[in-house]
Amino acid sequence: MPKSATRRSPVPIDLALQGGGAHGAFTWGVLDRLLEETWLSFDGISGTSAGAMNAAVLVDGFVKDGPDGARAALEHFWRRVSDAALLSPFRRTPLDILLGRWSLDNSPAFVAYDILARVVSPYDLNVMKENNPLREILEATVDFGRLTRASIKLFVTATNVQTGQGRVFHNEAITADVLLASACLPFLFQAIEIEDEPYWDGGYSGNPTIAPLVNECGADDIVLVQVNPVERLGTPRSAREIANRINEVSFNATLLKELKMIALLRQVANPGNCEGALWAKMRVHRIASAAMTELGYSSKLNAEWDFLCHLRDEGRRSAEGFLKDHARHLGRQSSLDLDALLEE
Repeated sequence: MPKSATRRSPVPIDLALQGGGAHGAFTWGVLDRLLEETWLSFDGISGTSAGAMNAAVLVDGFVKDGPDGARAALEHFWRRVSDAALLSPFRRTPLDILLGRWSLDNSPAFVAYDILARVVSPYDLNVMKENNPLREILEATVDFGRLTRASIKLFVTATNVQTGQGRVFHNEAITADVLLASACLPFLFQAIEIEDEPYWDGGYSGNPTIAPLVNECGADDIVLVQVNPVERLGTPRSAREIANRINEVSFNATLLKELKMIALLRQVANPGNCEGALWAKMRVHRIASAAMTELGYSSKLNAEWDFLCHLRDEGRRSAEGFLKDHARHLGRQSSLDLDALLEE
């Protein structure tokens, strides 16, 4: 057991993992730290986009070789992601490297992509449909058959393009296509077809979806690992800043609505109302970092190993801080002030 691990009675928790491209390496770090705690057990994990990939990789590794297997699988996955990006045109400039900036805002390839994405469809270019490098990585690192045998319940959200509704996929239905659909940004990728229906990024309909953790899991504690900042001071003025903020607001909207529902039901739920009571009894916690507000949209496409390790280390620090301040709250009371959401 690591020296920093906490000793206490076992507590089952659910995890809610947001998506955010390369920023998902922050979540990797959080999970890496939580997996060191032998008193924590994972009942269910709901994930979207990179959060869904982290979830699937963790569960597969856990089934194979317990917590150590999960930690090793996560590191292997992110290493493969970085290796696949070695020849990517999305690279930092020498000046950005010299100044320690992780942004790709000055990358000629990213600037060109940013402009083209506003006027050219992925269907016009007919790229990134069959040759998405993430498909090969997922198929090589995740045994999807093992997910069906896992005791940890998996929930992956993707957005149905035709209906605009989110669809939640469970363990037995999760495939590489489902994970790619959950991470399918419509300006970069063609929609992923599943059962003859097109799907886009799950962030538009649930980032992540909380409902299955409430309705289908036994744990009463949800730990949200938040990658996308809810609040960002100042008014965005450049086109890129505006697009980044719109992305953050839209990808947080459904999550905030579900959290507000938990807060409201705590105040009005009738104990005899089974569904309302389920929501009202949930204890909610959050692991986040102010450092994520310093990163813009372009860095979500930066898969340099140094950057991924930087995010992993920040995730571990944030999880360590959470455990130090709130480990005692798990299994007992919420550490996230949901009532404040109702005052906004």
